[in-house]
Amino acid sequence: AARLSGGENRLVSLPLSRIRVIMKSSPEVSSINQDALFLTAKATELFVQYLATYSYKHGRGKEKNALTYSDLSHTAEECETFQFLADILPKKILASKYLKMLEKEKRDGEVGKGDEEDEEEEDEDETVGDAGS
Repeated sequence: AARLSGGENRLVSLPLSRIRVIMKSSPEVSSINQDALFLTAKATELFVQYLATYSYKHGRGKEKNALTYSDLSHTAEECETFQFLADILPKKILASKYLKMLEKEKRDGEVGKGDEEDEEEEDEDETVGDAGS
């Protein structure tokens, strides 16, 4: 709970001091009004509540009576409203699977790079051939 200006007792679950630190970390912010701080905290709480509720209702959490990380990551990936969170809530994969993906990307990158070099060599050959005509 936090007591703010106006003598009203307003309840917020998130620590206002932490929210203030996060807001001040932006170079564009010089000072923070108490009301703006409270509204940001309350909006954040409501957003997190909405994300959790949506993820629970549309995930496997209902079956287990629990909200899981995979429910959250699935929501971030599948729901257009939450797609901006896809990088923050990526799907979990095994380290071995990730290493295989990296190896495949590396091989694909080398193949792609080799193709570009072949094209450059073909271009050079054509230039030389044109000059001799």
